[in-house]
Amino acid sequence: MAHRDDPTAENELRLDKWLWAARFFKTRSVAAEAIGGGKVHVNGQRVKPARAVRLGDRLEIQRGEERFEVVVQMINDRRRPAVEAQALYQETPESIERRERLAEERRLRQVARAESGGRPSKRDRRRLRDVLGKAR
Repeated sequence: MAHRDDPTAENELRLDKWLWAARFFKTRSVAAEAIGGGKVHVNGQRVKPARAVRLGDRLEIQRGEERFEVVVQMINDRRRPAVEAQALYQETPESIERRERLAEERRLRQVARAESGGRPSKRDRRRLRDVLGKAR
């Protein structure tokens, strides 16, 4: 890693710290765990948490069902509000489209689950039991 007096120090930062500052993960340790688990790739390669991230690097980040593809636009080692954190990267159009499609699928699954009625209530179970003629 570059020394503080080094002019390149402001152009690179540890990957786990950048992911935390960009608000992809709640803590640096969670970010480091995700990186170690192969959920984060830099320029298509699996990396370690201490890997220096630089301007223009392409990151693939998997967080649960969501998968982000972003290009690093800025380097900042401080965690700022979400609006400012979004300025640190630019998400690719393909990534945005894929995440929106996934969100729509999740929404449709929720609607389908709600329409099915979910679990029967105690009253519904009693009625079923009476109709089927089962003993209590």
